[in-house]
Amino acid sequence: MAQGSARSLPAPQEPTNVALYQGEWVWLKKCEAGTAPELQPSCLRLLRKMRELQHENVAACLGFLVAPGVRALVLEHCARGSLEDLLQNEALRLDWTFKASLLLDLIRGVRYLHHQHFPHGRLKSRNCVVDDRFVLKVTDHGYAELLDAQRAACPWPAPEELLWTAPELLRGLGAPRRSTLKGDVFSVGIILQEVLTRGPPYSSSGLSAEEIIRKVASPPPLCRPLVSPDHGPSECIQLMEQCWKEAPEDRPSLDQIYTQFKSINQGKKTSVAESVLRMLEKHSQNLEDLVQERTEQLELERQRTERLLSQMLPLSVAEALKIGVTVEPEYFDQVTIYFSDIVGFTTISALSEPIEVVGLLNDLYTLFDAVLGSHDVYKVETIGDAYMVASGLPQRNGSRHAAELANMALDILSVVGDFRMKHAPVVPICIRAGLHSGPCVAGVVGLTMPRYCLFGDTVNTASRMESTGLPYRIHVSGSTAQTLLSLNEGYKIDIRGQTELKGKGVEETYWLVGKAGFPRPLPAPLDIKPGDPWKDLINQEIRAAFAKVRHCSAAPPSSGKAQVGP
Repeated sequence: MAQGSARSLPAPQEPTNVALYQGEWVWLKKCEAGTAPELQPSCLRLLRKMRELQHENVAACLGFLVAPGVRALVLEHCARGSLEDLLQNEALRLDWTFKASLLLDLIRGVRYLHHQHFPHGRLKSRNCVVDDRFVLKVTDHGYAELLDAQRAACPWPAPEELLWTAPELLRGLGAPRRSTLKGDVFSVGIILQEVLTRGPPYSSSGLSAEEIIRKVASPPPLCRPLVSPDHGPSECIQLMEQCWKEAPEDRPSLDQIYTQFKSINQGKKTSVAESVLRMLEKHSQNLEDLVQERTEQLELERQRTERLLSQMLPLSVAEALKIGVTVEPEYFDQVTIYFSDIVGFTTISALSEPIEVVGLLNDLYTLFDAVLGSHDVYKVETIGDAYMVASGLPQRNGSRHAAELANMALDILSVVGDFRMKHAPVVPICIRAGLHSGPCVAGVVGLTMPRYCLFGDTVNTASRMESTGLPYRIHVSGSTAQTLLSLNEGYKIDIRGQTELKGKGVEETYWLVGKAGFPRPLPAPLDIKPGDPWKDLINQEIRAAFAKVRHCSAAPPSSGKAQVGP
């Protein structure tokens, strides 16, 4: 006997039932408190008989562990846990072949014990264990007799532990330890119900375990589980009902159960391994389509990510950052830069809610972004109401940079004339724009939220062209006007005259007023003469328009009644 030879695993938090015995994992079925410290002679005889039991569907008994504070039956360990655990695992699909294989293993194991004149007495799904190969083995056999031989005190089990017990045993004296062949047959019938329905015993009754035990022990009426026909073959359901007959003599023997169950499968040998292989084969047929679908989804996600990244950074810069390459600053000898802003934006912001301001900018610049798609330009950034675009970088386009931005500026000006704010449609929205051509340096700044930024006097001059411009006007510098005229593409440019640019002095500047063949109308520029306080006039117009909007929204609704004259 394995007295003291099983080494328990250390368990600092809670006791474990798993131990090592001769290099193999074993299961310790610990005896209840009050068990005699030494093995009785009758117990030794029982243990020898249990060790002699050898069957593939019966867990091997390796001995009895006697150690300080521990008395336990040493049994073969099955890694996949109990049949009850397997049935409760919703992630595991159990078809009829799988269930039939488990049930056949159960029937063969109990049948072997009965042939050895060894009734189980405590048979339930909790002491039917499953090994790595999904082979079911009956365990805990002889445990009740072992407790009797050791003269251990045995309290009456909890109602939840008696749901598999035959009614005659529930009514008899000393029922918890009585072991009968017909009692095992009743337990097999309850386990059949568990496997077919993948639910606990009597799950359809809606009663507590205590109520079920009382009804089973004291019929009529007869209390048995209800199993619908769609849970399994009708022959299997009939066999299950025969197993839990009220009279023990009416129940079939394990040999009869084995024969009937084999006929249910038409003599076919059931195998969990074969069932798993069939499921794998069926799954593999769809695996290629599944992989293709997932690959397409991944590709769509990758494209969306790259599209978003390319909207934030130039494509060449984004590709370099993705592979970890440092992006060096780059010099461009000729580019054109565009700036625009909303005239009177400060007043509009003061008279609007913050959420309305965000909505205004989003609507307006979404409209601008749609225009950019048809031109060879790069949107640099938006800061508040300022909108900055460049052409000639990051991809050089020869002498086309001024023409691309001039065409874009005319398109933007044409769509602004019809734009209206959602929260105040009567308030006018005017923009002014400025263009300048020259050299600049571009590079990536920062690691967190890196930005592609432009540096140089060209950027400053383009900003000055915008800030010194007028509503509904495209203000261009001399270098930009000269480049546009040299292209001979029909650009209409009016001279503005001498204009003072902050930090630059006085320079000759121009208005871009159109292009030959341009198909859309442009909003008429405001009639502003030198020295006019046009900014104050526009702010006054904005305030008056907002006051009108508020007055209309605050006016009481009309009664809708027509007045009739005298």
